[in-house]
Amino acid sequence: QVQLVESGGGLVQPGGSLSVSCAASGRFFSIADMGWYRQAPGKQRELVAAITRGGSTNYEDSTKGRFTISRDNAKNTVYLQMDSLKPDDTAVYYCKVDALLPLTFQRRAFWGQGTQVTVSS
Repeated sequence: QVQLVESGGGLVQPGGSLSVSCAASGRFFSIADMGWYRQAPGKQRELVAAITRGGSTNYEDSTKGRFTISRDNAKNTVYLQMDSLKPDDTAVYYCKVDALLPLTFQRRAFWGQGTQVTVSS
């Protein structure tokens, strides 16, 4: 199985910056796509940003130009740098990792436990 440990997040004023990270460990052949999702109260979970193993990125429209996703393949870690934060960015942020399992090479998705990001004055 794959374990994901998220860190970062917290409280920040509008216009401020925060970063979150997610490290994968456990038994897997390799990590494929990695991404960040968020869920605000009363809303569905939505994709924030995703990155392939090769570094191609995809962002939700409202985060383009403000958020930056990156990864360190050697550390099996994905990062999300969030700048120019707005109150609408307030949510629980979850990392999602697609891992190839050993022996079978089956691709499975694993989720982090979530970390709260609150943007408020």
